[in-house]
Amino acid sequence: MPHFTRPVGPNGPVLTAVVAVSQERNAALVAAGKPIPKPVPITALVDTGASATCVDPSVLAALSLTPTGIVSLSTPSTGEMPHQAEQFDAAVIIPAPQGPALVFRTIPVVASELLAAQGFHALIGRDILDQCIFFYNGSLKLFTLAY
Repeated sequence: MPHFTRPVGPNGPVLTAVVAVSQERNAALVAAGKPIPKPVPITALVDTGASATCVDPSVLAALSLTPTGIVSLSTPSTGEMPHQAEQFDAAVIIPAPQGPALVFRTIPVVASELLAAQGFHALIGRDILDQCIFFYNGSLKLFTLAY
């Protein structure tokens, strides 16, 4: 089973990833003879409290993505009143130092502002973690992601 282990930094379990246009968007752009936006390298926080993967709007804008819908998000700061956020189809790739990358060719992601101000551009949510084994070793300050 491919996996990698990284240190837990001051911002938590952070990893590098790449966000790109979805497989379907890529095919549509190729069919239309239009250029495909370059994938955007990002820093992402693994967040077991996030049900969906969230991406900073600046990353989605760099890919010229358009919303596919609106979702209701509940967070500790929203209380009982959910927050409405745009959803986009994107590709998310988490490279491994050795072995194959963890690749989601099309996955719905939610636009979430203020992530870059916290030192990362995305939250890796349970939609991705559902396909993985995530081990957080707080005493050794390490985390492992296997897939």
